[in-house]
Amino acid sequence: MKLGMFLRPAGHHVAAWRHPDAQVDAGWNFTRFAQLAQTAERGFFDMLFLADTSGVPSDDMENARHTAYVAWIEPFTMMTALSSITRNIGLVCTSSTSFENPFGLARKFASLDLVSGGRAGWNLITSANPLEWRNFGAEPQGSPHQRYARAREFASVVQGLWDSWDDDAFVLDKQSGIFFDPAKLHVLSHKGEHFQVCGPLNVSRSPQGQPVLVQAGASEDGRNLAAETADVIFAAATTLEIARDFYADVKARVARFGRNPDHVLIMPGFQVMLGQTEQEARDRFEALQNLIHPTVGVRHLSHYIAFELSGYSIDGPLPDIPLGNLNVSRTEMLFKLARRENLTIRQLYQRIAGGRGHFQTFGTPQQVADMMEEWVTTGACDGFNYMAPIFPSQLDELVATVIPELQRRGLYRTRYEASTLRGNLGIPRRESRYVRQQVAETG
Repeated sequence: MKLGMFLRPAGHHVAAWRHPDAQVDAGWNFTRFAQLAQTAERGFFDMLFLADTSGVPSDDMENARHTAYVAWIEPFTMMTALSSITRNIGLVCTSSTSFENPFGLARKFASLDLVSGGRAGWNLITSANPLEWRNFGAEPQGSPHQRYARAREFASVVQGLWDSWDDDAFVLDKQSGIFFDPAKLHVLSHKGEHFQVCGPLNVSRSPQGQPVLVQAGASEDGRNLAAETADVIFAAATTLEIARDFYADVKARVARFGRNPDHVLIMPGFQVMLGQTEQEARDRFEALQNLIHPTVGVRHLSHYIAFELSGYSIDGPLPDIPLGNLNVSRTEMLFKLARRENLTIRQLYQRIAGGRGHFQTFGTPQQVADMMEEWVTTGACDGFNYMAPIFPSQLDELVATVIPELQRRGLYRTRYEASTLRGNLGIPRRESRYVRQQVAETG
């Protein structure tokens, strides 16, 4: 079973920062993140995962004042700093193909992989939020299909640049004065619809061959992009059945792209509230629910369905929602959930307040281990991206109670198997396209 740890300052529940145990200043206090990373490493997590956006969540600062997540340390900087105080855990952070350029991104992540000794990963996203785009002097560009087409070319260019140098390209012969072998340097010379990038990359080859590529698309285009390019897929599934359907569908797509499905890991997000008894876990969760400010709940739900709900009664039904360009798959999922269970707006925002559209549960360590075992052994996932409702207390509990239970069942490691992220994930080192081409040509 593979485990990622989804970092978020005070916790993943929208009211986490108001809880007495929460670290209120965690968004800009590096020491807090360092402690979380070291705890996760003691629990033998495969990787840390850090999401990102490029703007504040609202223009309405009067109402936004109830929201905690308006300022945080930029993820790439964070992961570089964490690389110096950890030894084995992977370091995955988000960077958008909408705002970056392929050469600059390829250079940064290749460098992080060198600095960390082979533990870097890139979470590829596209962006459509106008509040982000305006910070780059533009309006959102194109439909979801067009954004994913650009992202596909972007990823291809980045992966091509990561193959600029063969593993043994650097001769470093002081006597002869030869620093590198030109025959083992490859110039990409890419000219495509969206990018023209010559190369080569001025960073040596990654210890992993290439940094791990993570993707989280759930739409048709997103699933295809993930199946074609990703090593790890961060999925969202609110039920076991949805997770199984997604797993079967995406693994089949991976095979259709000529890739080995065993080399692409699917890890849905899950949030769990632990307690010594199930009732204690429920009471803890209910206490958090009661801390949700209605303005925050409505804004949170409005963001996820890309539809403004502030003018509707929170104790009334979810209105009919037109599908736009933002979070289409998430909008459909939440709309169907509300109609299926006849949820009010308040009930729906409470439902997603913790997991934000991901699976959430509560129970004893044994009950949680049972759930995780069922998901992994019945074709729903290869592991999980853990989303603690409150940091650091719930992470501490999970590492102290659930991890030992999984180890006792033989479902989870008792030590790290490798020094690289790929090695610990159990996926092969990424071989250079030029080596593959040479092998193909020589038979």
